[in-house]
Amino acid sequence: MKKLSVVKSDLIKELAKNYPNFLKKDLIKLFDIALYEMKDALKRGERVELRDLFTIEPRIQKARISRNPKTNENINTPEKKTILFKMSKEWTKRVNE
Repeated sequence: MKKLSVVKSDLIKELAKNYPNFLKKDLIKLFDIALYEMKDALKRGERVELRDLFTIEPRIQKARISRNPKTNENINTPEKKTILFKMSKEWTKRVNE
């Protein structure tokens, strides 16, 4: 069975192996900038799309009245932000192989 979790250091090692002309510190800086920009775009409410890989889109769940199933008590649930992650068809196919 393949490992499903990904660690930043493993990604950097793989990039360094595939692109030997780049210095490791430059790859780390590039990766940090990319992650920062994606995080910043999501904070601004923008959609992030990496072609042929995935899209990440911020969504807002409206405030609602929910019910505690244990006590049947009604609870006001405030508005909250969630993230929609969608893999591309190609990437989904590769993961499922």
